[in-house]
Amino acid sequence: MSTKTLKKSTLALASALALAVMAAPADSWAAVDGEIAYIFNTFSFLVHGVLVMFMAAGFAMLESGLVRSKNTATICLKNIALYSIAGIMFYLIGYNLMYVDVPKGGFMGSLSIFYNPSADELALIGAGGDKATPEMVKKVADTGYSVPSDWFFQMVFVATAASIVSGTVAERIKVWPFMIFTVVLTGVIYPIQASWVWGGGWLAAMGFSDFAGSTLVHSTGGWAALTGAIILGARKGKYGADGSVHAMPGANIPLATLGTFILWFGWFGFNGGSQLALGSALDAAAISIVYVNTNLAAAAGVVVAIILAQLIYKKIDVSLALNGAIGGLVAITAGPDLQNHFIAMIVGGVGGALVVLAVPMIDKMKIDDVVGAISAHLVAGIWGTLCVGIFGSGSIVTQAIGIVSIGVFVSVTSAIVWLILKATVGIRADEEDEVMGLDRAECGMEAYPEFGTGSQRL
Repeated sequence: MSTKTLKKSTLALASALALAVMAAPADSWAAVDGEIAYIFNTFSFLVHGVLVMFMAAGFAMLESGLVRSKNTATICLKNIALYSIAGIMFYLIGYNLMYVDVPKGGFMGSLSIFYNPSADELALIGAGGDKATPEMVKKVADTGYSVPSDWFFQMVFVATAASIVSGTVAERIKVWPFMIFTVVLTGVIYPIQASWVWGGGWLAAMGFSDFAGSTLVHSTGGWAALTGAIILGARKGKYGADGSVHAMPGANIPLATLGTFILWFGWFGFNGGSQLALGSALDAAAISIVYVNTNLAAAAGVVVAIILAQLIYKKIDVSLALNGAIGGLVAITAGPDLQNHFIAMIVGGVGGALVVLAVPMIDKMKIDDVVGAISAHLVAGIWGTLCVGIFGSGSIVTQAIGIVSIGVFVSVTSAIVWLILKATVGIRADEEDEVMGLDRAECGMEAYPEFGTGSQRL
């Protein structure tokens, strides 16, 4: 077939499709057949989940850029390890605690172990295309989405919460105690508090709303990071006896910038996928609004952070600009379904401003947060959750109750785990190892051997 003939055929097909669409009744735009809705909803969970999974790379790059070069390999190790641990723990007990048999208005789900796929889906797969009956297909399609796709989408959220802790306690925590804490956080602490809302527990019954996890994911990670940083203590030399703060610049700003862009990219899956459906025109329109709000909030966070940094410090701190983007993203996560894009910019802009203001305040309290995660995830997360009551349809009192309740639960349980680890195996690296760098002490290698002490042996 010639190129001209192919173009004519394509044009004719496009015209026929356009006429068919225009001739379709208005109701066909609202929803689709049950099996097709099942396919689109499952597709949404899987693809948006992959985007959120890619955020693990974003956290790894952001943290690698903001720590000193002697600790970079350890950061990379922790990030790939925590993602893996989160997946296994959510499979073993986390999913059941969060979603299975949560009593209406209750406090947690089932204590049973092992997540199990749908029996109906397994039966359909086992029957194959030749033996599958319409009744078998209908049983599966009536659920609205594939059960494993939902598990995957929820699992990648758990890993995000653990990533937040990693950056805060970097450069002085031992790897194995951190991994043990990650086991408890992802397998028990996170699922229980998330069941209060997303599992239909007591906060959901009160009307608490958190669309994609400003509190349930980001503040939860922030509270766990805060308690860890307090119990662990600051890096050697970070604070002077006179209260002065000594800057410890990260080794690779380009890498941190790349990490921020990856997080921004992945956040479209984080917020967009939390619509939890793509089986109708309504869902598609809602996801589109969420995408736009997410992007505008992040952009506003960056611009406000840059302006505020210039006014306060007379210089534009790149790390504050990067965390401004994250602050804007975290803030909009609780209510990205706002129908007014300008309000989304206000939410994100204030989130970016709070990051710039919170970073020095936390330093004044001598809480050493290496990457600024407490400011970007905890502080901005609290603001974003309150915004659902300020700008959205929620109650600000109910939102505040949820914030405080989850904050107390996560802080207390995290502190207990941190203190037990400190009293048993110890959580802090030896002073000699900290000075040398955890790459050599914990991993026996350097991330940049050509430029570090390794270059002296080459």
